[in-house]
Amino acid sequence: MKKYIFILFLIFLVSHAQAHTSDYKGIIKIEMEVFRNNESIGYSNYFFEHEDNIMTVKNYTQFKVKILGATIFSISSEAIEKYNKDKLIYFKSITFQNNKEKYVNLNYDESKKKLIVNGSSYKGEANTDCVIGSWWNHKILKANQQISPLSGSIKDQIVTFLGNENITIYGKNYLAAHYKLKSKNDNLPNNKKLNFDIWLDKENNLILKVAYKKMGDWEYRLKSFQ
Repeated sequence: MKKYIFILFLIFLVSHAQAHTSDYKGIIKIEMEVFRNNESIGYSNYFFEHEDNIMTVKNYTQFKVKILGATIFSISSEAIEKYNKDKLIYFKSITFQNNKEKYVNLNYDESKKKLIVNGSSYKGEANTDCVIGSWWNHKILKANQQISPLSGSIKDQIVTFLGNENITIYGKNYLAAHYKLKSKNDNLPNNKKLNFDIWLDKENNLILKVAYKKMGDWEYRLKSFQ
């Protein structure tokens, strides 16, 4: 009897762990403001559509870094993700980074049970437990691999829970869970490494803030959601 109860408990845990899209069922929009050295330089906004078992997420990201009036770094990106009962089935993005085009075309292959990636940095298969590296999805904090939303490259990662912290964003106080997300391979060149601090509001499973260093101190801050 105890054996069957244990099996049922495991099934419950697995089904609960996979039910991430239900966390966003009522979400229509997530707006994040992008800062560099505490100066607002752009945005990364997500728009959600829900129809039956399909959830579609559209992302528009734009920012520019200027020094003495000259643009030294810029991103302009559009992307669309589709999920069927929490399973990633489609992703497409086009990005201009410093006017250089990058892209990702991804589809789920039902016969292979694999993600098929055609990106500017990687072409091939990926496991279905890979997560698109988007800042709306708290599932990125539980994944072992992420797929670059800009180029399709697959990156192994390690996520560590650092503790709960009180933080203030746009005048609102949160008790947030603080995580460190890093590349599994510490021998990668610095410009290829993942190294992010991420704060999650566990009450609504929204990422509140993402911070990293790259030519300055960067932050993505949750500005609003509905």
